[in-house]
Amino acid sequence: MLKILMPTMTMIPMATIIKKNYLFTTFFSFSMILSTLSLQWLKIPMTLNKFSNQYTTIDQISSPLLLLSYWLLPLTILASQNHLKYTTLMQKRMFLMCLATLQTFLVLALSSTNLILFFIMFEATLIPTMMIITRWGSQTERLTAGMYFMFYTLISSMPLLIAILYTNFHMNNLNTMLINSYNPKPNSILWLACILAFMVKMPMYGLHLWLPKAHVEAPIAGSMVLAAVLLKLGGYGMMRLSPMLHQNQMLHYPFIILALWGMIMTSLICLRQPDLKSLIAYSSVSHMGLIVLATMIQTPSCLAGAMMLMVAHGITSSMLFCLANMMYERTNTRTLAMMQGMQTILPLMTTFWLMANLTNMAIPPTINLLGEIIITSTMFNWSQPTLILTGSTTAITAVYSMYMFSAVQQGKMQKDMINAPSQTREHLVLVLHMMPMMLLMMNPQVITLT
Repeated sequence: MLKILMPTMTMIPMATIIKKNYLFTTFFSFSMILSTLSLQWLKIPMTLNKFSNQYTTIDQISSPLLLLSYWLLPLTILASQNHLKYTTLMQKRMFLMCLATLQTFLVLALSSTNLILFFIMFEATLIPTMMIITRWGSQTERLTAGMYFMFYTLISSMPLLIAILYTNFHMNNLNTMLINSYNPKPNSILWLACILAFMVKMPMYGLHLWLPKAHVEAPIAGSMVLAAVLLKLGGYGMMRLSPMLHQNQMLHYPFIILALWGMIMTSLICLRQPDLKSLIAYSSVSHMGLIVLATMIQTPSCLAGAMMLMVAHGITSSMLFCLANMMYERTNTRTLAMMQGMQTILPLMTTFWLMANLTNMAIPPTINLLGEIIITSTMFNWSQPTLILTGSTTAITAVYSMYMFSAVQQGKMQKDMINAPSQTREHLVLVLHMMPMMLLMMNPQVITLT
């Protein structure tokens, strides 16, 4: 289905685009059709289905993340229209081509059953993401952010490639379905080599320095895709490869301790962040710590909670970055102290800010809360002292979420703030973020792994 996206920009007559500017409208329409068609993958059976072939398949692990990536593609197009208002037609075409290419690589990475194909697509997502950050980012440090992102990803992925080649040499097979049935012997070095690439991608505390830089310097489309889907490639890889790498539980303890400590540290960092986008980025690192815990424990309930939290966090963080970009377009700054008083000029936007912050702090009956409760209760059954750290993280998350809301919405409005009314396009983007959240509240079973 994605093959129709890339030629779309070249199929439309140039004169028609110049006169009526149908480029974004046509691309948005096609991507919405694809996202609607992808809804048929909800709650598919565990057995192989009609979408399977030698190299790709869609199962309960990949289908929720595939749906998330398909749903967010049209939203990134809507959110980026104001950012590309003063660019040339060729630049707009190149931007949409980068988004379509990134979507293609993501779909192939999430649906591949061959480890080499997965690794190639896993690394190929780096190229369009780098182009989006370095070419369309509006800040002076975007090249530095792109270099951080590239070197963190490449250095951590080299051990993963060696581990895949080692597996192929000893088993003469790279199909994930067949490797699981071989029941290979535990290998600590092989496990660490595979896990490192996914830990950087998530990212885990200590390996996260590239993420705030990439988020702050990226345009709105880059921030949305990074927060919603690219970070989830790490959790997906750990879910997919961990059953193949039977390992001693003692090796999990350092990662569990570091994830628990990192959740506290990044939550405290959020309390002292003056930059709005950086605050949301560090919030993502804190939430990804719970995913690390769930994938380390590897119980069925933990994996179900991890999948729910990944989908919920993808939608919530994307919505928060959209709201932050709308504030930036009116204030030309990301500093919280300069964004006060937005409630007086944009009261409807305040409602969306409140809903996004409430879902970020995981209030009932959101699926954020359900995913966190499942992971926290399973961790408590595994080790009771972990409840102190996970409970503290939840409390600090509530504090910085309310701090972010009050800092942006309340207070005295700055004199040089652009008093621009909210647009229908912006409201549509936010409503399309809230719709799946509301629907998943009523039926969360469609994204669980049970």
